[in-house]
Amino acid sequence: MRAVTELDPRDLSERERAAVVAELETLADDQFVVAERYIDWQTRGPTLEADIAVANIAQDEYGHARLWYDLLEDLGRAEEELIWERDPDAFRHATLLELDYGKGDWADCVLRGYLYDTFESLHLESLDGSTYPRIADRLGKVRGEENYHLEHTESWLDRLTEDVAPGDEALVRLQDALDRLYPHALTMFEPTEEEEAILDLGVRSTPLAELREDWLAVTTPFLAGLGLDVPEPRLPESGVRGRDGSHTDDWRGLYDEFTYTYEMLGREPAKLMVDPDEVEG
Repeated sequence: MRAVTELDPRDLSERERAAVVAELETLADDQFVVAERYIDWQTRGPTLEADIAVANIAQDEYGHARLWYDLLEDLGRAEEELIWERDPDAFRHATLLELDYGKGDWADCVLRGYLYDTFESLHLESLDGSTYPRIADRLGKVRGEENYHLEHTESWLDRLTEDVAPGDEALVRLQDALDRLYPHALTMFEPTEEEEAILDLGVRSTPLAELREDWLAVTTPFLAGLGLDVPEPRLPESGVRGRDGSHTDDWRGLYDEFTYTYEMLGREPAKLMVDPDEVEG
């Protein structure tokens, strides 16, 4: 039976600490990496409106990552250790989020966003009532903004497939993107080694395997309704899983990009964004 006792951030056992850290790293790394990829589109979207929307979403995702990294700082880790000086193999994000964009294709951008945003909506819902109070306290702001992100990607997918016939370029591009991204989307549901403790302690209420079934139940009919052939749900044949620290070749390139300035400045103290506790205070 799962524990329902609220976890005290000031007095965590080794098992409790490991479970909280694993869940927070998953949350923070996903949102930091998806933001890093979104900024590739800030001035390359099909319309000025799209550019502005993507820039806003990237800023939101950085802010959400900062909220979760801040809670890891509470547990004694500095921001540079969590991001700028962290070994690339220590990041726990899903491989979907690190992939370079296929030929700079807008279909890739909005489809990837939809696949991730649907997962994130379910993930955040499963944290309602978390026994780790600081996670529960921050859900409201994050969920509100993530709902907007999902609406944005759904709207663009509807727009790209409106009044198109089979074989039209928009559908071909979306299908190509789906075929490429889908196996990597399934890495969002790969558990960390702390999955059992996360559930037993009530840090998260729903197993990732169950979230996967919920995600399939939402995304499959939606994508099929757009005229897309949804692939069989299989993980990447390459064996990369993301949550276990294994990543694609694209990840190392992205990692080198976002750590470059930090390295060039002689590893001066860096801040992703303002400390959320300072803002709240």
